[in-house]
Amino acid sequence: MKKLTFSSLLFIIYMNGSAQHQETDSTKHIEAVTVSGKGKKRMETDMKMSVSVDEFLASSESISFIKRGAYAWEPLLNNMGMERANLTIDGMHVFGACTDKMDPITSYVESNNLAAVDISSGQSGNMHGATVGGSIDLRRRSTSFAERATWSGAYQAGMEFNNKQLYNLGNVSFANQRFVFDGSASFRKAGNYSDGLGNVVNHSQYNKFNSAVGMAYKTGRLSSVRVDAIFDRAKDVGFPALPMDLWLSRALITSAAYKQLFEGGVVKAWDSKIYYNAVEHYMDDTTRPENLVHMDMPGWSTTYGLLSNLQLQRGRYSAELQLNMYENLSIAEMRMYPQDRSNQTMFAYSWPWVTTRYGGLSLNNNWALSDKSQVNLGGSLGLHNNHAKYVEFNWIFHPDAPQERTRVLPSIHASYQLQLKNIHLSAGTGYGQRAPSVSEGYGYYIYNSFDRYDYIGNPNLANEVSYELNGSVGYRKEKFGIDVKANYFHIDQYIIGRILSLGSPMNYQSVGVKGYTSLDYATLFNLSLKGDYHLSHNLHWDGLLTYARGQDERGGNLPFIRPLSYQTALHYSRKNLGIQTSLNGDLAQVHFSPEFGEDRTAAYNIWNISADYRFVFKPCTATIQVGVENIGNEYYSTYADWGNIPRMGRNIFTSLKVAF
Repeated sequence: MKKLTFSSLLFIIYMNGSAQHQETDSTKHIEAVTVSGKGKKRMETDMKMSVSVDEFLASSESISFIKRGAYAWEPLLNNMGMERANLTIDGMHVFGACTDKMDPITSYVESNNLAAVDISSGQSGNMHGATVGGSIDLRRRSTSFAERATWSGAYQAGMEFNNKQLYNLGNVSFANQRFVFDGSASFRKAGNYSDGLGNVVNHSQYNKFNSAVGMAYKTGRLSSVRVDAIFDRAKDVGFPALPMDLWLSRALITSAAYKQLFEGGVVKAWDSKIYYNAVEHYMDDTTRPENLVHMDMPGWSTTYGLLSNLQLQRGRYSAELQLNMYENLSIAEMRMYPQDRSNQTMFAYSWPWVTTRYGGLSLNNNWALSDKSQVNLGGSLGLHNNHAKYVEFNWIFHPDAPQERTRVLPSIHASYQLQLKNIHLSAGTGYGQRAPSVSEGYGYYIYNSFDRYDYIGNPNLANEVSYELNGSVGYRKEKFGIDVKANYFHIDQYIIGRILSLGSPMNYQSVGVKGYTSLDYATLFNLSLKGDYHLSHNLHWDGLLTYARGQDERGGNLPFIRPLSYQTALHYSRKNLGIQTSLNGDLAQVHFSPEFGEDRTAAYNIWNISADYRFVFKPCTATIQVGVENIGNEYYSTYADWGNIPRMGRNIFTSLKVAF
């Protein structure tokens, strides 16, 4: 693989470009709490302390998930898949190594090594590269320097009874005037879960270990360096919706950063980082003896990158300039065997050694016109290059396909915010383009078990072009608040799979072959209504209603668009006691797409309850929680459950957390 050149490094340093911080339309910060007089951070939902990263993200009104099992859910931002959004860790691009999308980067971190999640909708998410749906940036825990030596940490353990999940999560931090250390480790092990009818959902087990370390050193009064690393390993992970399971996945994510603050002048901060990450993912079907033909699908993804971010401010004007460069190599293989696995009958590259290089410059400007109003204007310009080492696989279906292709990816966005006495208003627009993903451009016989077709990429696909409108209105008084948000996307050259007239399926379970192609256009509308009301000092209510509609140019339904959904909850707290109960569900999915394997899914509603109590014994604080999910033991499957696999039935959970 070609490396980033020395001249590129010099160019990045000269330009003072890209980084970790970004302006966001919707920032979902981890709740800050005070424990024993120290500021701590925790990652949890209102109902549950022991959430995974996926469970935490699912509490956002703009994120939903495709589920193929109990592990590694595929996030959808604004009802768009991973290829239309930027998923980053502290601004770093990490690409999965699975052609079935069974390893989104959210599966390579844990809740105890994250501090916040920044969610940006649409083109406001272009600070980390070209996008259509927006960006999700997972921000790692990073303790600040302290005037005196300070230790802090937490340990959490618990169990979920439905799938016999056991978990242990711990983290510790040390800080003084010149040095900071952050460390964390976690372990989760779960068996098969049972659905609402009491049937065991086979191949839904998982086993995961994650660890992270970060160290920072103050090199001067206003400068510091920091190094970080994450190691993640998952073994024996079942996917009941797929014909294969995960034998092993491993990821190493590393970075080294330099930060310089400035006193006076327009430039306030310069933050630069180099990073490297490697992911390996091994899918096989040795646990599926019913398969007539055995198959292995290993994959590898390696990424080098640089980020550099410059923050400016003068009076009421502030700006952020960011340069983002990376190089990724994606390799995926497909090996078929007869019943006697000592004999190999077929080999192919489903990702034929595809190298992706990207370099982009992003700028976001903010003008505070007054104490009540402000204007944001930003944009980016990116250069995207793909090179397929074994392009012969693509020539079978696209004889004129070039081995290498370079694309220009522009974007721009603007918004206006107005804050009146009790009312907040905003309106915005955006334009942007994205390049096809590796699978869309170069995938070769990637089996989709949802619609049972083998998918073929097309290197000649045009860029997707997105036109966006968004707006929000909010009203808030002392005890009551309500917010309405909406966005609309018109996407030209919308990339989707359509049945090919040539070619025969390679997988014996396939019913045909689809090739990625471009629709003339598609439209997508998202709406959310969120409210809360403090009934008393100890009791408050909150609720959420979301709606989405996606259609192609012929009025047909786009796949995986969430139906009307709702969440409502009551929270009671008194002294050290907290009690929460919630009801959530979807209405029936009537706007489904049979062409992509979807069918009508019935409405459902799920009732949950939990209670927690906090004990203080200085310098520590302990919190114990017990709760029940799906109290009614309802049997259900949602629009986004791959192959209509049923969700978990009644689940009792308990957790103990000690923090200091």
